[in-house]
Amino acid sequence: MKIIIINGPNLNLLGKREPAIYGGKTFESYFGDLQSKFEDLELEYYQSNIEGELIDKIQEVGFTYDGIILNAAAYTHTSVGLGDVVKAINTPVVEVHISNTHQREDFRHVSYISPGAKGVILGFGLQSYELAIRSFL
Repeated sequence: MKIIIINGPNLNLLGKREPAIYGGKTFESYFGDLQSKFEDLELEYYQSNIEGELIDKIQEVGFTYDGIILNAAAYTHTSVGLGDVVKAINTPVVEVHISNTHQREDFRHVSYISPGAKGVILGFGLQSYELAIRSFL
């Protein structure tokens, strides 16, 4: 089974950025833990701060992979383009957020990704990604 985790803007700063919200671990370190835990899966990771690059990556993998775990970060709440591409592909997408976005600013309560997603997992810290992987098993 081939699953890709796609992270959006500023998630490359995990471990440094607002540790009270996002924790103190880098995503690269956490991704290594996931690879060890799910050795039988082919896990990939991609991150970009650029909306168009995220759309391009989803188009690239969206017809051949078994699952996409997407944390579009701030683009979740602003990008019609990302919402459209999630609806356009065949590969199921699980929307993930580290924080509980419903406990944050009002603008974070809206998702352009959710209408096309298989499901949404939020508020469980980095463990949200593991829960998303398990949803594909």
